[in-house]
Amino acid sequence: MDAVLDDFARHWPVYVSMPFVAALIGYVTKRVAIEMMFRPLEFVGLKPFLGWQGVVPKHGGRMAAIATDLLTSNLLDIKEVFARVDPVIITRELEQPLLRAVDGIAREVLEQHHPRLWEVMPTLAQELLIKQVQASAPQLVREFLDEVRDNLDEVLDVRHMTVERLTRDRALLVRLIRETSRPEMTFIARAGIVFGFVLGLVQALVWALTRQPLVLPIFGGAIGLFTDWLAIKMIFLPREPVRLGRVILQGKFQRRRAEVARQYGELVANEVLTVPNLLDALLRGPKSDRLVAMVERAVGHAVDAQVSAAKPVVALTVGAQRLQEMKHAAAQRALAELPLTARYAEGYLTEAMDVAKMVEQRMLALTPLEFEGLLRPAFRQDEWKLIAVGGVIGFLVGELQVLLMLG
Repeated sequence: MDAVLDDFARHWPVYVSMPFVAALIGYVTKRVAIEMMFRPLEFVGLKPFLGWQGVVPKHGGRMAAIATDLLTSNLLDIKEVFARVDPVIITRELEQPLLRAVDGIAREVLEQHHPRLWEVMPTLAQELLIKQVQASAPQLVREFLDEVRDNLDEVLDVRHMTVERLTRDRALLVRLIRETSRPEMTFIARAGIVFGFVLGLVQALVWALTRQPLVLPIFGGAIGLFTDWLAIKMIFLPREPVRLGRVILQGKFQRRRAEVARQYGELVANEVLTVPNLLDALLRGPKSDRLVAMVERAVGHAVDAQVSAAKPVVALTVGAQRLQEMKHAAAQRALAELPLTARYAEGYLTEAMDVAKMVEQRMLALTPLEFEGLLRPAFRQDEWKLIAVGGVIGFLVGELQVLLMLG
């Protein structure tokens, strides 16, 4: 015992520093593990063995699929979302841009497919024809929206759209997970300080009693391994509140359910299921051909309605074949104008669909295990590697301590 006290007296700064160094090991290993989850977005190093890519971007496709399955099966009813859109209101929102679009489409199609007829028509007759087409446009839009809503599954693949968006944009996937779990990441790093300090006290005692060079690196490695593992577990477990006297234990992520639900709903609404993204999926997704067919049919009916009174004359002067070509050209121009025209109703559509609120409310109704599935996949894949890195860094710092003690 006298030898231990004598050694402490001669090396007390080193003994005092051990818990603080251990706390630093705990913190640094956690920060490294956290950054390794998300960075870099692309592989850096020499493939296939030497190098690293963030766990989340590396497994982006699988994680995107998991996130999408949770979203589409538990958190979102796309039919209910579209049912909130009032065709009358959206038509009113689009009135002026719709009239301009119809004017441009009608003039362009007539000039292109029957220039002689258009040229010989008096200006008054041209304007009257355009006005007639414009007058029918609002009814056409309402009928088209009703048809889309009634056949939504046939024209929109939300799962394909979401997976493709998250897979293509790795930064978005990282942001979706990282922003949702930022407090948990901070907790992991801070927990490393506390756990490391406590283990550092034990480390100092064992070193004083043994003076074995392996004690410091072994303890350093153990601190890195154990604190990484424990911090990750404490995020999720226990899933349900457990009361120990006056203390209530529950995984940090589970305790933040209301905050996470609100934040996740906003991220999904603002980054994934936006009006432009949904429109792009309708126009260019795997089921877009069916939407095109709907537009062709709706425009065709509108053209037929306009010329029904003079159909024999039209058939004689224009011809059935050219009339069909004009319908097709008008439908294609309508599709091309759709994104620009719909932009004027983006504010109303976003407010009416209220994706954020729906996701938030349904997340609050998830079971604890289902709720854990929102974040857990980001940790589970290659989790052992993150913990192992913590152990390696801790071991190296411990070895450095030995060199300082014996140097």
